Amino acid sequence: MAETAAPPAHPDERLVRVGPLARLLTRPDIGAFVGALGVYLAFGYFARGVDWLGDPGIAANWTDQAAQYGIVAVPVALLMIGGEFDLSAGVMIGSSGLLLGYLTTHADMNIWPAILLVLLFGLAIGFINGYTVVRTKLPSFIVTLATFFVLQGVNAAGTLKLTGQTAIQNIDSASGFDSARRFFASDVTTYGFKVKVIWWIGITIVGAWLLAKSRFGNWIYSAGGEPNSARNVGVPVARTKITLFMMTSGIAALMGIIEALELRSMQSKEGIGLEFIFIICAVVGGCLLTGGFGSVIGTFFGAAMLGMVQLGIVDAQWDSNWTYTFQGAILFAAVLLNTAIRARMRRAR
Repeated sequence: MAETAAPPAHPDERLVRVGPLARLLTRPDIGAFVGALGVYLAFGYFARGVDWLGDPGIAANWTDQAAQYGIVAVPVALLMIGGEFDLSAGVMIGSSGLLLGYLTTHADMNIWPAILLVLLFGLAIGFINGYTVVRTKLPSFIVTLATFFVLQGVNAAGTLKLTGQTAIQNIDSASGFDSARRFFASDVTTYGFKVKVIWWIGITIVGAWLLAKSRFGNWIYSAGGEPNSARNVGVPVARTKITLFMMTSGIAALMGIIEALELRSMQSKEGIGLEFIFIICAVVGGCLLTGGFGSVIGTFFGAAMLGMVQLGIVDAQWDSNWTYTFQGAILFAAVLLNTAIRARMRRAR
């Protein structure tokens, strides 16, 4: 009697080796890195009137612009990974700068305690946003949009009422201005690189560490991906989301301080519209609009890409109105790429 052939053994899927290229292609930040490198090389070709690739002064210009986006984009990305949005992050920059200007020029406060009060103001607004979202279950899009309009009105009408104009000037006359400006808004090299860039890199490193190496990072992913399941296993979803809102508004307040010290003044419309740039940076960096997935490092490259576009179009002597077209195209391409990477990750698992 013939022996029945044994069925072929299937390898344990946990022991299947995945190549380095396959692992690389499943990272949420790989698309942003490739995109930033491509934009950098592209403007090296098109911006022929300047030494785009080799001039440190050119790099100082676009990194300054990228830092303006990237500093706030980091907490915005963390918040999006946590499943929420903050549309008031841009206007918070103007609100914080105006508050700093008012405290130092009209209330005659030393700039350092004024900076502390401005940061507390940012954290308070973030707490109100987060607490409202958690308690009412309203979409964060609606809650923070309402905050956006409230702050926009306060910035214009409140500043006009208190000072007689819609801008605050002469912040550099405040006591302690020089020391604060050195810490927040000075040049750090002869080529014009700003200390703002160091803040951007530092905040990115802290955000990436939080997301990858801390328990809080696991809570962020859980709160954005499967909040109900996360609650069932003890993740403090409500506290995590409120903390993320506070981080976003607090860092936006920091950005307002940096800009007020850098410009020595603040306009009531400052920061309006940047909230969409922050979201684009996060999406380009790999964050899904549905939450639960994304990368702070990718957001860093997303901000770098938009900073290069902002300055590269000018250096290439193109019409600056094309900037918006580039931003829209980059956002659309990023959404498609992130969807493909997410699908590849699911297949790999």
